[in-house]
Amino acid sequence: MEEKIRGRVWKFGDDIDTDIILPGRYLVLTDEKKLAEHLMEGADSEFSSKVEQGDIILAGKNFGCGSSREHAPIAIKGAGISAVIAESFARIFYRNAINVGLPLLESKNISHNFSQEDQIEIDMEKGVLKNLATQKEFEVKKLPEFMLEILDQGGLIPYLKKSMKS
Repeated sequence: MEEKIRGRVWKFGDDIDTDIILPGRYLVLTDEKKLAEHLMEGADSEFSSKVEQGDIILAGKNFGCGSSREHAPIAIKGAGISAVIAESFARIFYRNAINVGLPLLESKNISHNFSQEDQIEIDMEKGVLKNLATQKEFEVKKLPEFMLEILDQGGLIPYLKKSMKS
């Protein structure tokens, strides 16, 4: 996994559920690029046309609450989002995201320290998030080594395949 991730912030509030991330009517789709065309449609119908490879979603508390569908993190990853940072995540969403290789980072009260489209840098090794507009740094909860390895392999399935060959 890259030691540092840089990207533009797309800011959302608290309690962003999986129906906001990816409305249920698109659960018939399986291709991550097709799913990505409908990402965050519940909050911004034009989001998928504005987001760019490497951008970062930043949100408040309880991101990914609601139903436990894997489609939501797959759509986020398919859109090229490099990470999601939030004050807290719904437990099942968190696990699904790591399983598909999408980095999630938690930091208390982080959403109040960034504005829409700020440029940020995440140092995964140090657990530091930096707002490049203000030069302020914030601590993020570091991921355990095994989760970094899963992310480095692109998700749980590639990680398990590699570990079985060893």
